[in-house]
Amino acid sequence: MTSSPEKSAEKSADPVDSLVLHATDNHVSWITLNRPETLNAITPDQRERLIQHLTHASSDPDVRAVVITARGRGFCAGADLRGGPPAGERVAGDVARTIRLGAQRLIGAVLDCEKPVIAAVNGTAAGLGAHLALACDLVLAADSAKFIEVFVRRGLVPDGGGAYLLPRLVGPQRAKELMFFGDALTAADAARLGLVNRVVPPDDLEKTARDWAERLATGPTRALALTKQLVNASLDTDRGTAFAAEAAAQEINMTTTDATEGVTSFVERRTPHYRGR
Repeated sequence: MTSSPEKSAEKSADPVDSLVLHATDNHVSWITLNRPETLNAITPDQRERLIQHLTHASSDPDVRAVVITARGRGFCAGADLRGGPPAGERVAGDVARTIRLGAQRLIGAVLDCEKPVIAAVNGTAAGLGAHLALACDLVLAADSAKFIEVFVRRGLVPDGGGAYLLPRLVGPQRAKELMFFGDALTAADAARLGLVNRVVPPDDLEKTARDWAERLATGPTRALALTKQLVNASLDTDRGTAFAAEAAAQEINMTTTDATEGVTSFVERRTPHYRGR
């Protein structure tokens, strides 16, 4: 019997790994933020470990889905701003470089992961934490969760891809409302706006995430990867480019074992057995 993700993850001796738990269970990579005392605000070390886990999941053929979740009352309160250089000691270009190499790399790792990524949002997701969730392919939220574009409360511009992600999810007017006011958005309201796929009671969050992830992990993994790429690129391209990318993706996909299995099982009137190859 396979051990639970949390129990497997806790065997690590690396101090950073105690703050970002990780385990693979039934072909699902579980990544769990574990700084509940800070509402899982992300440190640079944690960010790098998250990127490593996502990059590994993307390339590992034995990983076929990813879940990002957290322990405690919060999903992620954003970037941990403590410990940075005082404003007077910054050199022009430092902030842009930090964002480019930090928060944007993290969001890019989620968007570019070749496996479907589920966010299981257990509590407050603020700032970068909200963008981390919204970058995922599917978002599950406990009914107690909240989403906050907190940057304006700190006098900051949204980063971590927020101004790219939000308008594509809810349109520019709604995105501006959320970013201009920084009001907390309940899980139910987030679902109504299309930011969340499903809202569940807190006690059902892990089970629902597991059910969804394991269903994805038995699917045609390469077809899902190509579908993700097509959808993510669709709003940035014209129709001709999108149609060409679709045709090319189908051409590539038809060379996979899973595509052959899918067509054969249809002809033979049986349930397909996909291997992620």
